[in-house]
Amino acid sequence: MRLVRLLAFIVAILALLAPAAHVLELPNKLRLDGPLWLAVQQSLYAGWGPFIGAPTEIGGLVLSLICFASASTRRARALWIAAAACYGVMLIAFFVFNGPVNAAIASWTAATLPADWPAYRVKWEAGHAIAFVFAAGALMFVMGARNVERQSPTAPAPSSRHQAPPA
Repeated sequence: MRLVRLLAFIVAILALLAPAAHVLELPNKLRLDGPLWLAVQQSLYAGWGPFIGAPTEIGGLVLSLICFASASTRRARALWIAAAACYGVMLIAFFVFNGPVNAAIASWTAATLPADWPAYRVKWEAGHAIAFVFAAGALMFVMGARNVERQSPTAPAPSSRHQAPPA
């Protein structure tokens, strides 16, 4: 289980990277005009979701549930389920905010950009901002759960296998 908890930690870090990047670039992206924003959306971000977003969010959810099921304390179980809930919210945010915008802009061109394109930009950025908040939460809950389990009296001490047998 230590390996699964370590993997959950690594996935939590990876799940935070893309949303954090979106939030950090937000001030500059809000200055883009419509055609340039559309070009960025259709070229720079093309194909990232299936390789980064979905695997980290779904992976984090599954790993958190596995860790929840095998947690050694009530506190650890609460933290693991909280992490899983964060990943669930991230997935919901994608399907409510980002997915519909991605589908809408897939066929747009600079010439067919609708007058309300800024509303699509706000919706897309809001989805990533929500994902950022919950990815940060998931990482904190995962770190907390791992820490609780390391300190739990029922968890084996990390160095117990290296101790000499009693005399």
